[in-house]
Amino acid sequence: MTAPIPTKKTAALAKPAPAATRNVAAPARKPTAVAQKAAAPVQKAAPAKKPPSATPAKPAAKPGLLSGDNPQIAKADGDAPVQAYIAAIPDDWRRTLCARLDALVEANVPQVTKAVRWNSPFYGIAGQGWFLGYHVFAKFIKVSFFKGASLNPAPAGGTGEDARWVNLHEGGLDEAQMVTWIRQAAALPGWGKN
Repeated sequence: MTAPIPTKKTAALAKPAPAATRNVAAPARKPTAVAQKAAAPVQKAAPAKKPPSATPAKPAAKPGLLSGDNPQIAKADGDAPVQAYIAAIPDDWRRTLCARLDALVEANVPQVTKAVRWNSPFYGIAGQGWFLGYHVFAKFIKVSFFKGASLNPAPAGGTGEDARWVNLHEGGLDEAQMVTWIRQAAALPGWGKN
């Protein structure tokens, strides 16, 4: 038998169709692989938990010091931020003096409220405003009475309408005078809202 001679019609049939018109079927999957994949969905393994560390937690960072060694404490209400302020003062006569001022205020104004504002402790009466604040400098502590012009005798520092202050140097706290000023200031309407 001889092979048929190709004609135009048979040659056209032998050529592959253009790609756009071809039906290309995906290769058949094995039935078992499809069944296994449907039966057991793939789950990602959870990351392994690390065992608790035996090393202790890092202590909170000590507050930074601003000029004059004044502690940088965030604005907050209550005794805790005031105590954090005092604890952050360098360990010298200034820390001792600020702790003593805090104790004098607490002992003489039982209903005192405390806060830190503008990196300084503030003391007031709820609903009456702030009556006292202090600020640490390199060589002294500035104790401000916000209505100090009304105190008798008025503290020497300041020439404004209301506020007066006293700069306390090492060994310069007159406790009797400070207690008198604290009691008088707490009895007056304070400054601002607390």
